[in-house]
Amino acid sequence: MALSPRLCPPSGASLAGLLVLGVASGAQSAAADTGGWQYGAYLDVSYADDLGGDRTIEWRSKLTTRRLNAFDPNMGMMYLYKPPDESSRWGLELGLQGGDDMDAQKPSKSQNPLPGADVLSVFSRANVSYLADIGNGLKLQAGLMNSFIGFESMYAGQNPNYTRSWMADYSPYFLIGAGAEYAVLGNLSAGLYLLSDYDYLAFVGDQPKYGAQLKWRPQAGWTLTQNLFFGPEQKETALSYWRGFSDTILEWRSDEILLAMAYDIGTQKLATSGLQTVWMGSAIWSRWHIDGPWSLALRPEIYWDPDGQLTGLEQFISAVTLTSEYRTTLVGTSAATVRMEFRHDTSIGPEGGFFNAAGNQPLLVPGQNLLFFALILTYDENQ
Repeated sequence: MALSPRLCPPSGASLAGLLVLGVASGAQSAAADTGGWQYGAYLDVSYADDLGGDRTIEWRSKLTTRRLNAFDPNMGMMYLYKPPDESSRWGLELGLQGGDDMDAQKPSKSQNPLPGADVLSVFSRANVSYLADIGNGLKLQAGLMNSFIGFESMYAGQNPNYTRSWMADYSPYFLIGAGAEYAVLGNLSAGLYLLSDYDYLAFVGDQPKYGAQLKWRPQAGWTLTQNLFFGPEQKETALSYWRGFSDTILEWRSDEILLAMAYDIGTQKLATSGLQTVWMGSAIWSRWHIDGPWSLALRPEIYWDPDGQLTGLEQFISAVTLTSEYRTTLVGTSAATVRMEFRHDTSIGPEGGFFNAAGNQPLLVPGQNLLFFALILTYDENQ
């Protein structure tokens, strides 16, 4: 059973009693003759060359792979995982992580960090699960979880491209709470979740938030997923001020080709001004396994934040990313993946733009061209 690519955690002291430390995420794994236990490790490092100049700068507005013209230890992680099944109904996920990508997820003091956020951010997973003998099997899960929202993972090695999309950075990678998943029919499953905050390391209030998922597989290779998040993300908790967020994903996979498209839209009325904010994004992923260790991936995308609600800046972003990959087995179940990636990003609008790596005027430029060189090392006992 492979670890799911995304799962997000909310924050809230009222859910602390639900948390049971224990989970992990990293390289995808399949069950082997280890009594159901799966374990592994992951390391991801890169160098990003801003072709517009050689000054070391931060990628403006971006929350992952942020350092440009510099070596970046983006993520290291190790995990222990036991999925629940009919022979052993209790499951466990426990994982530890660290790196620049995770540091960027931590809220600032002005964003009111969850008590213990620095410690919590070290855990990639910390949850328990139980497969109840009800109908087709009801899976219950509680703790720090991989987010059910989104197509891309926090861990670059699980994604078609090395850098993540803008919409991935501004939807949850992790969530804290409890959930139930059930296979309604052979090709239709549903999930309901009781969560803390959208930003799982921040604390807005004790009132819980809600999530839901429908996943439909109409025929072999095709999957349509609808994810929803709804709840108060401000101190004012009246229903009219709740945040609503929708994430829709259509995916087709074969042995050699992946095609996927996602569309996100969110809205929230601000209690301070009465403004009804909105944001949305979309991306298309395509990945082709050429032959042996070689693969290519392409991702065009857009992200619109006209009120600066998510990125903090009023801007419209468009980008296209092209990734080449070479993957080879090292010793046993360890592997090395080398990726070279080119991406062009454009940010326009009243507060749009990227930092000028040339270090001269203007301070902001509307577009940037980036070239990434990345090395991903994985060890998975169950591959």
